[in-house]
Formats: sequence, structure tokens, C-alpha cells
Amino acid sequence: MTKKVTVRTLLNMKKSGDHIAMMTAYDFPTAKLLSDAGLHVLLIGDSLGMVVQGHETTIPVTVDHMIYHTSMVSRGADGPLIVTDLPFMSYHASPEVALHNAGRILQEGGAHAVKLEGGREMAPTVARLVEAGVPVMAHIGLTPQSVHALGGFALQGKTLASAKRILDDARALEAAGAFAVVLEAVPAQLAALVTQRLRIPTIGIGAGPDCDGQVLVFHDFIGYTSGYIPKHNKRFADVANTISEAARAYVDEVGGGSFPGEAQTVRLSDEAWETILAELKGESDATN
Repeated sequence: MTKKVTVRTLLNMKKSGDHIAMMTAYDFPTAKLLSDAGLHVLLIGDSLGMVVQGHETTIPVTVDHMIYHTSMVSRGADGPLIVTDLPFMSYHASPEVALHNAGRILQEGGAHAVKLEGGREMAPTVARLVEAGVPVMAHIGLTPQSVHALGGFALQGKTLASAKRILDDARALEAAGAFAVVLEAVPAQLAALVTQRLRIPTIGIGAGPDCDGQVLVFHDFIGYTSGYIPKHNKRFADVANTISEAARAYVDEVGGGSFPGEAQTVRLSDEAWETILAELKGESDATN
């Protein structure tokens, strides 16, 4: 049986200096593959709005979408901690609204924890969720749900004031009970400082090598997306070209009549087919 990764596992990994590998997943087969590969955390990110649904931002994603994808991942994963994003406006109105939606994600989706975006202003919500037994991963720096307020997907923490705000946010979220914090699109030096000053793990994305762990979007990681590729991403495969080439070959073989070939074809024995033909001929004669 695969050893289960828990919140405590991640805290112990930080203490021992072991790095945490985290990846987004949105469906059963991906979750199974990543689980078998040894990922520590699978994140059902609201990034699915962009890489799966085709939206320009994560804002259109709903709680029902997150539950649907989480349920698939939870059936495919055996071992990793499963964390699901609380989507836009599902936790902002009040801590009680956040608790209701987080409860649905854990109960209906099978997640082990939720992730929410925001700094110290979200500390009361984090505290309420943790008090109710819902583990919370925080997310600061570039927060995609606030893309319009931030003026785009830009590096955060470039000035003294913004760097101090990120550090203060991280401390407030830790004090509120968050078990980890994602640092997105912040300078590597700042991410290293935050990592040093927190007892809980930091997970970086575009935040340099000194965080306690790293996370990538699955579709970016395997080269399944096209167009703009963030600087922080490394393509570990080129699946898009593989799929395109395979699809073109399929079209050519179907058009040319070479697929399906004998290897993909099932035939009855001559004797069995002659028997069927005789029966069919008899039925035809009887109706004439």
C-alpha cells in the first residue's frame, strides 16, 4: 500500500530539508500517472479554467467545476495529498461561506485540503476553516484570481513596500493556521527569505529554487499548451507535437484505407459466417 502524504508529512519534509514536488491534475488518468511517479501533492487548480476550459483567466471557474475535477483526481490518486483551489468568489463573502464551499469540496470531491488566494485579509477565513478541521494551503504573490486588480500576470514583490507586504502576509497566514503557502511570481531572494522565516513549507512557482517545494501546471509541464509559456515553466515533454503528428497520421491512414488493417480487425471463421448468411437468407426469403 502506498504511504499517504499528509499535512504532517510536508511539515516534516521542510524540517529535514526534503523538497516537495507538487503538480496540478484535473482527471483520473493524469492523477494515476502522477501518483505512481511519486508526486507528493496533487493540486486541482482553478487553472483548469484556462488550460482545460479555454478561458483567458481563472475567474469563470465555479465550485461545481472544482468538485467535478477533484472527484476524478481523488479516484486516481493513491498516496499524494490532494489539494483543491477554492475558486473566485467562493470564499470572499465571509468565513462561513468559505466553510460551506470548502466542506463541499472535501465531502463531494474527496479533497484532503483546500487552497485559497490572498494575504492577511484572508487570515480570519483561514482560521475559521482550520478551526473546523479543514486544512488550508495559502497562496500569495501573484494571485491569478486578482489578475484584473493586479493589472495582469506580473512579478510581485519588486519594491520594499510590496516585499514587506508579502512577508507580512506569509506570517499572518501561518499564524492563522495555514499548513503551507504558495509563492507565485516573486523574486527568488524574497522567496528564500520568506522560506527561512516560516515554520510551514513554501511552494514556489516562478519563485526560484530556494522554496521548500515547487509546483507546475501539468499542461505546461508536458508541453500540451501553445502560445505564451511563462519563464518559470520547463517543458519536460513535447506532448502537443506528438498528438498532432499522431492525429495527422490517423487522418492519412483512414483516408488511404490502411486503417484499420488486419491487426485491428476481427473476423468470424468461414464456417460461422456461412451459417449466419444462410440464416439471414432464410429470413429474407420468408419475408418476400
